[in-house]
Amino acid sequence: MPFSSEHPVQFEPDDPIVARLRDICLAFPETHEELTWGRPNFRVSQRIFAIAGQGRDTRASLWFKPDAEERRAELQQRGFFEPRYFGSKGWLAFDLPDEPDAVDWQLVAELCDTSYRMIALKRQVAALDARPS
Repeated sequence: MPFSSEHPVQFEPDDPIVARLRDICLAFPETHEELTWGRPNFRVSQRIFAIAGQGRDTRASLWFKPDAEERRAELQQRGFFEPRYFGSKGWLAFDLPDEPDAVDWQLVAELCDTSYRMIALKRQVAALDARPS
């Protein structure tokens, strides 16, 4: 994971929330992690599909690219918000509780899946769809 010296690291290396988010994101085809703006960014074909960002009401959040039709409904739900700088480009964020056991990991995986599909190339989405369920 390349590190940037431009921004201070904004998370603890052993943070269990980031570790679980990492496991989810790196399970998608052809993904990798980079540290940008002091936070883990998960990428496919050099394009970001998820960020372990700063939360609005919590210390951590998932920043993701939602389906355009789901975006408005998600914004009406508790815990969802427009992240700074990225919100104007259609991204949303979801606050992650500070305790790993309190996180709805199924929802996090679904949000990451949608975001990956919005960003990935057709062949990468096809590779994901070809995996056994």
